[in-house]
Amino acid sequence: MPNGPSQGAIIYPDKFRDDAVLLVAIQNRENGAAAELYDRFAPHIRRVLVRIMGSDPEISDLLHEVFLQAFKSIHKVDDGTRLKAWLTTVAVYTARGCIRKRGRLKWLGYRAPEQMPPVEAANADPEVLEALGCMYKILENLPADLRIPFSLRFIDKMELTEVAEACNVSLATIKRRISKAERRFVLHARRETALEPWVQQHPRWRDL
Repeated sequence: MPNGPSQGAIIYPDKFRDDAVLLVAIQNRENGAAAELYDRFAPHIRRVLVRIMGSDPEISDLLHEVFLQAFKSIHKVDDGTRLKAWLTTVAVYTARGCIRKRGRLKWLGYRAPEQMPPVEAANADPEVLEALGCMYKILENLPADLRIPFSLRFIDKMELTEVAEACNVSLATIKRRISKAERRFVLHARRETALEPWVQQHPRWRDL
């Protein structure tokens, strides 16, 4: 029985192990580097997009767009240790563009496909699914600059500094945006039977 990878498989177990090395390899257009970037970070970027957009039918297209834009501008990146954070920022800008485009289309009378709960929640309790559906319905009506920080902070559980970096704004600005998003979200959530208990259980929201 032969040892090693199966026939036809190309595996780079050590060559691109370090993100900084991978960045240089991509910028030098080394064979296999672009594929490694996608394989390494696509799961994270998909998760970020789902947290922002919900289980949207365009997630795969958005994921493709993120990496397309990343490859176009990766020559500008000069710190490989920040590669994941930089890709997250690209994902945020891609999602923001999609949200704003849909907002314009909705204003013109076009309705985007119904937002559904995240894919990971497909086997969750029906009450949880209902709450998630209500949550994304509320978030869909928030401006992109409020919806995205809220989603990254409270759904993806990012630290405030990470959210600020992903949105490419100061920590003070992201705190203001999240606070504003929270107030708007709670105002609408209290009107939803499925969400009101969650609001009451949240130490920050029950007194808003």
